[in-house]
Amino acid sequence: MTKLASLLAGGLLALGLAATPAAVHAAAGAALPDAGTDLGDQASLQRGAKLYMNYCSGCHSLQYVRYSRMAEDLGLTEDQVQANLNFTGAKPGEQVRVAMTPEQGTAFFGKAPPDLSVIARVRGADWISAYLHSFYLDETRPVGWNNTVFPNASMPNVLSHMQGLQHAEYGPEANGERPVEKLVLAQPGTQTPAQFDQTVRDITAFLEYAGEPAGLQRQQIGVWVILFLAFLTFLAWLLKKEYWRDVH
Repeated sequence: MTKLASLLAGGLLALGLAATPAAVHAAAGAALPDAGTDLGDQASLQRGAKLYMNYCSGCHSLQYVRYSRMAEDLGLTEDQVQANLNFTGAKPGEQVRVAMTPEQGTAFFGKAPPDLSVIARVRGADWISAYLHSFYLDETRPVGWNNTVFPNASMPNVLSHMQGLQHAEYGPEANGERPVEKLVLAQPGTQTPAQFDQTVRDITAFLEYAGEPAGLQRQQIGVWVILFLAFLTFLAWLLKKEYWRDVH
């Protein structure tokens, strides 16, 4: 995919997946399924960064994430990030911004697409994963798509070529509306449901990282803190033992 195509495709994504229980749970208001992300899986974060930058970054900025910091945290070089993940010509020390202007976003979608730096902290990883799984075709919507997790979202499912096309099956009418009962995969995409689950998991993990890049370092430091406290406890036990030996 060329950089221009990446920008155009990314501009269409708010966050889109195959017919899974996630959509049904979300539509019913039940607890969302576990996203299954693992921030310790660096390969997943790298894949998520590639997917996000190719399909989301044309519209959705990450104003609290710098390219250089992304390279450091994800085990990449700045040259790799600049060549493969930077489509705006920004410098390594600059934040991830979009080429689309707010005016263009409003003209295309009715409202400028939001920054997604802290979407995982606001909504949670489970919500993002369920949202990406829950797009379905809806001719009544301006962009031709709807979503059971975020009804009437003004974003199409730009991951549909991977996921396939989902259609909604509606339940009995209630209060003048027919609720979505389940989503059916009417036309398969280029990925199997299991492969698409991994795609969504990677994007979700990257957004979870973007919400708190320091979280990766905190986990690493936490291990050393626990070891230090354990060693300190051992020294305190030895000191107590020596003190009471003299007392006795």
